Amino acid sequence: MTSLPRLYVLGDSISIHYGPWLEAALTGIMTYDRKGGLVGDLDDPEGANGGDSRRVLSYLKRRRQEGGFPADFLLLNCGLHDVRRNLGSDGNQVPLPEYRENLKAIASASAEMKLRVIWVRTTPVCDEVHNARTQSFQRYEADVGRYNREADTLMAGLGVAVIDLHAFTQQFLPDGLIDHVHFDATACEQQGRFIAKSLRALSEELSDSRGDLEVD
Repeated sequence: MTSLPRLYVLGDSISIHYGPWLEAALTGIMTYDRKGGLVGDLDDPEGANGGDSRRVLSYLKRRRQEGGFPADFLLLNCGLHDVRRNLGSDGNQVPLPEYRENLKAIASASAEMKLRVIWVRTTPVCDEVHNARTQSFQRYEADVGRYNREADTLMAGLGVAVIDLHAFTQQFLPDGLIDHVHFDATACEQQGRFIAKSLRALSEELSDSRGDLEVD
């Protein structure tokens, strides 16, 4: 019996929210796992929340030292925490040049663990809603765009498949927001199904890399 390819999800709280629908939609296609742990304050990454690119890189380095992942593919995103602008700060939480270097190091660490990365573009921000509902920090769609474009360029150069969750999610702004940046169940279900559909669309390519992937 052919074993299913194994997917591991490493992302921010957006990925936590769409995760159950993604897992369900991948039944019979891929096994699903993600960074575990408690889910507390979604704005203060811990546990299941991957956080910014610094935290993602640190996590991957630790897992590499521990022997890697029982996975074939890494569904990866970081960006929303990188673009944060804390009040009193004159820039983003992770400056764009550092973000670029972190992504390079993340890709390198993933390759060393023989993980094939599938990059998910960071979801959009509605400036007016977000910054009216938060007190200690702000986000701007212009920053999301800059960081997404930087990731686009890097991933294209590395030959990494990209899923454009940013463009897909635009349709849910602003009515689908439940707070400053997270989405309601309808939007999360559609996000999960969209990513699963995108993974199915990549099935032929993934089959070439695995040699045994079959999709109904």
